[in-house]
Amino acid sequence: MTCGRQNQRRAGLALAAAALLLAGCGQSAETKGADGAKGGAAAGASPSSSSSASAKASVAPLGPGEVRVGGEVAKPYSVTLADLRKLPQASVEVKFTSAKGEQRHTYQGVPLHDVLKTAEPRFDAAKKNGQLRGFVSATGGGDYRAVFAWAEIDPGFAKSQVLLAVSEDGVAFDDAAGPRLVVPQDTKGGRYVSELNQLWVGVVDPVVDGAK
Repeated sequence: MTCGRQNQRRAGLALAAAALLLAGCGQSAETKGADGAKGGAAAGASPSSSSSASAKASVAPLGPGEVRVGGEVAKPYSVTLADLRKLPQASVEVKFTSAKGEQRHTYQGVPLHDVLKTAEPRFDAAKKNGQLRGFVSATGGGDYRAVFAWAEIDPGFAKSQVLLAVSEDGVAFDDAAGPRLVVPQDTKGGRYVSELNQLWVGVVDPVVDGAK
């Protein structure tokens, strides 16, 4: 009887040890599962992070003097002073007032309309004179910004042409400074945006129609 009880006791202890061992293995498996889930989450987050990085990379920082042309256009691109100097040039004599008093200069450069036309603005051809719903926002150094109606730069409507100037009074602008907008029809120099870095084409329809 004593031996039988000892054997039963030993069997009970063995079963208990086995149960503890199985429990430990199960816990270990759960731990691995959690780690795996975390690893999976990290792996799942990776494409998102990669997409964000790709999105940021797609909007590459501008180089010194570079101008980004974008907005409602089919072919956004960027242009530099060196690029502009290779294009057909126009010259204009202007007079305007500024904080420094009356200014008189001769500028040489490329018509703004030619630069924007290359980007192929998306105007609604189904609407009569759909381009007249367009506008251009010009941004310069220090987040300075001015807006033009498309008719002001389109030679089909405007008497004078807004230029992206590459030189002033025969002196070339520094490549790192970028071009300067020249607006012959303006009596004040507020829209003579210097250190130009962005030209954005838009249409007023979303704003006007959304305000109804």
